[in-house]
Amino acid sequence: MKTAIAELDVDALLASLGECLKRQMVARKLRDPLLVGIHTGGVWIAEILQQRLGIAGPIGQLNISFYRDDFSRLGMHPEVRPSRLPSTEDRDVILIDDVLYTGRTIRAALNELFDYGRPRQVVLGVLIERNGRELPIQADCSGARIDLASGQRIKLTGPTPLRLELHTVKNG
Repeated sequence: MKTAIAELDVDALLASLGECLKRQMVARKLRDPLLVGIHTGGVWIAEILQQRLGIAGPIGQLNISFYRDDFSRLGMHPEVRPSRLPSTEDRDVILIDDVLYTGRTIRAALNELFDYGRPRQVVLGVLIERNGRELPIQADCSGARIDLASGQRIKLTGPTPLRLELHTVKNG
């Protein structure tokens, strides 16, 4: 399902993502899942979804800055914080991010998750899935799928209120 930018309502996207994740939890027989958000937008989304999904316990927080394969190109963000995550050994994990674009953030997050143990399975949920994939990674659940032109970026701002903003990146 493709959605126009003007139609992106964060509350509706959260509801759609939450319903899909509930179905995945049943279909994949998740046992006591660990909800993990990727810093920062994924953590904001995970905090909202925790109650909607009925998941107890603390939310894991991943900061994948050191795991990115484009680290040298992007440079270090000045506010790198450590990840906060319990053991993932033999756990069902629901990994949450705001925007799935190239797939590189998710690849980095999976690398870090495995540093904390070998999960039984990982379900990936994203608020927005957009075109531009560079790696063979796809979400199990998304609030919406959109296509953007080259040079356009969508960004989640928050945490209160959560809003989606469209930016055009100028080259050179």
